[in-house]
Amino acid sequence: MEVIRIRALRGPNLWSHHTAIEAIVSCSTEEENIDLLPGFEVRLRARFAGIAALQPIGHNDAVPMAHVLEMTALALQAEAGCPVTFSRTTQTLEKGIYQMVVEYTEEEVGRLAVELAEQLIKSALDDTPFDLADALHRLRDLDEDERLGPSTGAIVHAAVVRNIPFKRMTKGSMVMFGWGSRQRRIQAAEMDSTGAIAETIAQDKELTKKLLDAAGVPVPHGRSVESADDAWQAACEIGAPDVPVVVKPKDGNQGKGVTVNVTTREQIDKAFAAAREFRDDILVERFLPGHDFRLLVIGNKLIAAARRDPPHVVGDGVHSVRQLVETVNADPRRGSGHATSLTKIRFDDIALERLSLQGLNADSVPPHGQRVILRNNANLSTGGSATDVTDDVHPEVAARAVEAAQMIGLDICGVDVVCDSVLQPIEAQGGGVVEVNAAPGLRMHLTPSYGKGRPVGEAIISAMFPEGDDGRIPVVAVTGTNGKTTTVRLTAHLMAASGLRVGMTNTDGVYINGRRTDSGDCSGPRSARNVLQHPDVDAAVFETARGGILREGLAFDRCKVAVVTNIGAGDHLGLNYITTVEDLAVLKRVIVQNVDKNGVAVLNAIDPIVAGMAATCRGKVTFFGADREHPVIATHIAQGRRTVYVDDGCLVAVEGKREERIALRDVPITKNGAIGFQVENVMASVAAAWGAGIDWASIRAGLATFDNDSANAPGRFNMFDFRGATVIADYGHNPDAMLALVQAVDALPGKRRSVVISGAGDRRDEDIRQQTEILGRAFDDVVLYQDACQRGREDGEVVRLLREGLNGAARTTHIDEINGEFIAIDTALDRLQPGDLCLVLVDQVEESLAHIAKRVAVG
Repeated sequence: MEVIRIRALRGPNLWSHHTAIEAIVSCSTEEENIDLLPGFEVRLRARFAGIAALQPIGHNDAVPMAHVLEMTALALQAEAGCPVTFSRTTQTLEKGIYQMVVEYTEEEVGRLAVELAEQLIKSALDDTPFDLADALHRLRDLDEDERLGPSTGAIVHAAVVRNIPFKRMTKGSMVMFGWGSRQRRIQAAEMDSTGAIAETIAQDKELTKKLLDAAGVPVPHGRSVESADDAWQAACEIGAPDVPVVVKPKDGNQGKGVTVNVTTREQIDKAFAAAREFRDDILVERFLPGHDFRLLVIGNKLIAAARRDPPHVVGDGVHSVRQLVETVNADPRRGSGHATSLTKIRFDDIALERLSLQGLNADSVPPHGQRVILRNNANLSTGGSATDVTDDVHPEVAARAVEAAQMIGLDICGVDVVCDSVLQPIEAQGGGVVEVNAAPGLRMHLTPSYGKGRPVGEAIISAMFPEGDDGRIPVVAVTGTNGKTTTVRLTAHLMAASGLRVGMTNTDGVYINGRRTDSGDCSGPRSARNVLQHPDVDAAVFETARGGILREGLAFDRCKVAVVTNIGAGDHLGLNYITTVEDLAVLKRVIVQNVDKNGVAVLNAIDPIVAGMAATCRGKVTFFGADREHPVIATHIAQGRRTVYVDDGCLVAVEGKREERIALRDVPITKNGAIGFQVENVMASVAAAWGAGIDWASIRAGLATFDNDSANAPGRFNMFDFRGATVIADYGHNPDAMLALVQAVDALPGKRRSVVISGAGDRRDEDIRQQTEILGRAFDDVVLYQDACQRGREDGEVVRLLREGLNGAARTTHIDEINGEFIAIDTALDRLQPGDLCLVLVDQVEESLAHIAKRVAVG
């Protein structure tokens, strides 16, 4: 067995809505049926019993090794704690070649699972050892490294429940919610609306105290110090040795370098040295006796509160302190970082020093019930625990916490309070706010050691997105065989006419509000994702090509509108195991399957394959087609559903009793309705804009201002007047496009008709021949040229196939073979006489259009 290729499908795809690893797997004859490998399955399950039952695929009741790889990779992830359930194996038309798909939640984990599954299978084949425990350990460790921590994960989960899309922007905890101009971002537990100045203030503990004190929030008094001597002097000013103090870094976090309850000069010296290990600026302030409480403020509300207790163990009269710590750390909730709800207690020099203050050491056996403290601070990151007290917080305590957060300017704020209890006001107890934290940890509120968890993620999402706001902008996805780019451009134009800033991707580039930001073929998911990340985009229109869906899946989880223009032969059939028109339809209907439940699929009713996609749409369906009497169109109209058709020289959009009519003479791109395929593109675009919620005044205005020139639609039936002859430039490149172009050209005057054509090498031989078979019935002169990229074909092979298609041509009387696109264009132009017509099928769109425009300008 050999894994030939692996791809990560990062969005909805041909196989499912899930993210998945897709592998092309080659199996030998024996491996196409594992029953031909005696003892293999027994050896496999002896190494890993967690693999589910293996099922035959295809029609011969055989279980191929590719299916074993699928089920093993799925089971390894599940055993490692990854929530995956979907997998599939499909046989291709090539003997021994299979497509295997396995869901993943983290891409790198999915890739490793396939790699380990392959190793496991090989060990079962060769009857060699396989370390399952190590494999699962590697998967778990990688999953912990890759996946979001519990705090950020809770926020993301809350967004998913609200149907708000999200995207991780880094390997860390920076996440984007929503799309385009409606997006918001977080970094851990910090919102994008939080200012850098507020964060800087929160890091400066002395400045924080001054501001809180000015706002009437009780704080412990103290000051910055520069040396151990100065620290002792500050402690004495506060009241040492009778009044204990706290020594800590001025801008520290997670309790690093903090020493509490300091009373003597010797303790001051040690505490100052400990703080200096983390920061140069040291703060000495009054020590407040009582419990350590963390109050979480989000926006202008107190959302959660927890009492934090320092790391400790309780003696049982039998085990040593070291053994008690090991027992506590064995709790599966405790990990080494922030990925788990609790952190292991650190048994280090600081813990040993804290033990010595209690007359103990690591090997001491504390009596039953004795509480042994292992650190002065109560931070969860050093092994502390938390008890939820949200329901106990006095309104005045909550008010002081909110005032503290607002005084500093933090949208999400962890307010640390020391007092005996939160049941009464802080001032009445002599307590105070000792610290204000930006980007506070949320673990203690999500899964406290004791008490119930609080919906912190939901509160953060609600603060960023009001109820009913899902952060989405209208997304229109367009696919099909022909007309995609023009439909995308026109739809974007109609949406822009309503005042929206539109992002657009197509085979010509990426456009943001009319400005091109990238060039080349940008019809794949990477370009679409870039548009969705752009903050100046109010709506997006994406050309969605087959290649991108196959490579990565869709760039979005669902769209507002999906448009399928048509499905025809010759569109890359024979590549990537898409061998029939039916295969192609299954692939392209992916955008229809992922229409939002409140969205619309815009489908060509005249194309039976496209019309059949309606059954897979979870939203509504708008059918379009020129013939009002077509059964699908007529039925849809009778049912009162949205339909777009042509009647008496007008485009008609109808839903129930509502009707809008637009004269085709007012739609320049159609040339008064003479260009049939442009009429189809207009119907699709109007239906798409209607589905996206664009008003009819904007749709009418947009149609009237979109002309068929090289600026609006480069390479899409662009017309030029050259010495009294008509020159048309188009990017058509498959048989269906040739048929549409011939029909359009037939409607235009022309004495002698010529065509300039090349062919894309990544088409089937019959598709290349068929293009010139069609053109040979409509044109007198044919100029064949070899384009710049043969796409895997031998030199001259494409031109040979094109010439074969002209054998026995009904109309063509003259054929030229030219090496070079511009030379071929010049050859045809130089022959033109007034009244002639020339169709130029361009390959290098921009360059060829510029070349034609230059010739036209010279005359």
